[in-house]
Amino acid sequence: MNIRSLTRGDGVVIGAAVLLFVASFLDLYSIDGIPDSYDMPSLWGSGPVLFGVVLAGIIGAALVVISRGLPQVPKVAGLDLGQFGVAFAVFAAWSALGNIFDPSGGYDNVGDSSNSPDAGTGLILALIASLLLAAAAVATPLVPALQAALVPAPKPPAPLPYGAQPPAGYGYPGAQQQPSAFGGPPQPQGQQPGQPAFAAGQPAPAQQPPAADFSPFWFAVPVPRPLYAEDGAPMPIAELAPGTWYLAVEQGAQGLVAQTQDGRRGVLRDTSGIQRG
Repeated sequence: MNIRSLTRGDGVVIGAAVLLFVASFLDLYSIDGIPDSYDMPSLWGSGPVLFGVVLAGIIGAALVVISRGLPQVPKVAGLDLGQFGVAFAVFAAWSALGNIFDPSGGYDNVGDSSNSPDAGTGLILALIASLLLAAAAVATPLVPALQAALVPAPKPPAPLPYGAQPPAGYGYPGAQQQPSAFGGPPQPQGQQPGQPAFAAGQPAPAQQPPAADFSPFWFAVPVPRPLYAEDGAPMPIAELAPGTWYLAVEQGAQGLVAQTQDGRRGVLRDTSGIQRG
């Protein structure tokens, strides 16, 4: 699961689910004139509230967040997990609203209902959390402000001066270092021992131009984009997520050849709107 694919709306969903979980341990009822020593039940003491509000809301939030983080969202009965999550969230908010109006169920319709219990702190907080959860789950695909990345993308590496060698590591075609035969500091591979180094400000010897005019660069995608195998297979091998920097290694015949953070290479066929680092 790639957390960089989560949006601000998903962050609101996660926060609302945490608030709902905390509310489940607070009082379900509030009764006037009851002694302070009396222990009121929590939301876990009511089956309808537990299943219809607490568990439905938490399950809905989990489905919404998981559907955002997976490269390919699984579907059940033609609907993806995110749609099921939204339905659970709306159902939880609806159930919480009903319990606020009638916290004791049908019990207050039996006999004297003048001292029937009111909604407790936990039930009121659960209503607020479930309404916030449902609103965020429904509005995230519709409101651009909620679609921004929850975790900001790291800044791309700073451009190097012309002729400088980048360090070795992921995404860098840097030259490997090898020790000098004269006991001096390591020299870049390809420079012979004893060959004079050129200080800053001195002209460097002419170098052969590269075979191709393509230079690797870092980029980020604006929306999730599939990455296909270089052999032209129709099924994607990965999905590039917004908020993550990837390395473009070459320009292939089918599209831009990119390398993921785990070392996989593939073809990005849709390069519209990409941000170069």
